Amino acid sequence: MNQAAMQDLGKLLLRVTLGVLILLHGIAKLRGGMSGIEGMVEAAGLPGVLAYGVLIGEVLAPLMLVFGVHARIGAVLVAINMVVAIVLAHMGQLDQLNGQGGWALELQGMFLGTAVAIALLGPGRYGINQN
Repeated sequence: MNQAAMQDLGKLLLRVTLGVLILLHGIAKLRGGMSGIEGMVEAAGLPGVLAYGVLIGEVLAPLMLVFGVHARIGAVLVAINMVVAIVLAHMGQLDQLNGQGGWALELQGMFLGTAVAIALLGPGRYGINQN
């Protein structure tokens, strides 16, 4: 397999993995309701309706990644979603380790880092529009 094909497969793997894993969080919010998110947003002094923006970052953007439709934009939306999630829900854990010695926010950090990498690298050729 040539180098370009391997790079495109790697980008596909990154896109689909991030998209599916974030989408599962979005589906959970669709099924379980948004009241918890609304509470966090309101506790930060923001209008509760802004909580529904999480559906853009956890449903729409992951679908963009999985299918390769404007995947760079989808990746940026996921990155923004993760930054907001860290600020609203996890600021107290920024300097903490978990019980296994890893960073307490390693999942959020991995999602954020992967989203930024996809935004920089692009989706590769295995997508609907390669943007």
